[in-house]
Amino acid sequence: MPTLTLLTFIALALSVGAVWIKPSPLLPLAPWQIWFAVALLCGGLAGVLHAPAYVALAVFGGAAWLTTAASQKYLRVVAGVLTLVLAFALAIHKLPGFSNPVVIAGAVFSEGAKPFTQYASFDKGAVGLILLALICRRTASFAELGGVLRKTWPVLLVTVGVVMALATGASFVHPAFKLPDVTLQFLAVNLFFTVVAEEAFFRGFVQARLASAMGGWRYGSWVAVACSALLFGAAHLAGGPLYAGLAAIAGLGYAYAYQRTQSIEAPILIHITLNAVHFIFFTYP
Repeated sequence: MPTLTLLTFIALALSVGAVWIKPSPLLPLAPWQIWFAVALLCGGLAGVLHAPAYVALAVFGGAAWLTTAASQKYLRVVAGVLTLVLAFALAIHKLPGFSNPVVIAGAVFSEGAKPFTQYASFDKGAVGLILLALICRRTASFAELGGVLRKTWPVLLVTVGVVMALATGASFVHPAFKLPDVTLQFLAVNLFFTVVAEEAFFRGFVQARLASAMGGWRYGSWVAVACSALLFGAAHLAGGPLYAGLAAIAGLGYAYAYQRTQSIEAPILIHITLNAVHFIFFTYP
């Protein structure tokens, strides 16, 4: 990968991590904004980003900000709908201006597995970053994070165990331990440019908004959990009904963890753990 392209995605990953760093009164921008600006600059110089991409990201960022910052309710609703549409379009790569590089090309990791290609997706990664920074509920201290982790680990064990047991029982995967040279690269790209985006969208945005809208319902929060899981499964229908069903079951674990903790860190942790277990211990994809 060319140096400028590599720097583009390193800066984007650092901007995601910097969301948890508190802004300094001495700086005009938050740390995540500084790193995102570096990513945008490097992306343009590297040819990863073109003019339409900057327009799309500016509109998306403005809509996401208005979703929580606008004083009029109708404006928040309109901005929320626009955020929803643009986030989905960016995440499935339907907006022009992005040239996402291939980082793993047609690799076969174990016998019986299909060839696997992985992209570093700036558009999807930017969706996760902006939703994470402007909309999602996050922990504000290590003490709070510790409490979230204590509530998360039982859900993590059950979710990973159930999903992989069902996937193995259905012959969708089979045990195949491996640690290829690209393991850390795969996990880093998967975390920063896929998992964060999916959890920020399905849990931090969709589920949280549904739960808020149905706050007066007796079981409104649980309806939001179910909807979040089903929508997550539907988003994976391109892989077939079995894959979508397994994704929905995994999504139920992620959604329950978010409901239980009210923090985006919980579903992110479970999601990347499941993906890591799948990649290392079973046929992948």
